[in-house]
Amino acid sequence: MRSFLYYAAAAVAEIGGCFAFWAWLRLGKSALWVLPGIAALALFAFLLTRIDAVFAGRAFAAYGGVYIAASLGWLWAVEGARPDRWDAIGAAICLLGAAVILFGPRGA
Repeated sequence: MRSFLYYAAAAVAEIGGCFAFWAWLRLGKSALWVLPGIAALALFAFLLTRIDAVFAGRAFAAYGGVYIAASLGWLWAVEGARPDRWDAIGAAICLLGAAVILFGPRGA
């Protein structure tokens, strides 16, 4: 459960950090948006190190599914565009894949 909380927090930090750059470069916002964006991206990287996984690559791979689902949440909550059923189905498949990667039994 703790891994999921770290992943969720990392996703919010990463998406928020990337959106800060998007706002600056695509929405015409002030370049000052980059400063909290950089801080958010640093927080994202730190949070991923808290995942209980022996290998970084496995932690990062499993995070991918959480990122996809969180991005669709951002789409809806921040950008006001409701994900459709195909978005939801795709996110569910990705979360299932992330769970298999993170929690699957490993041989010794």
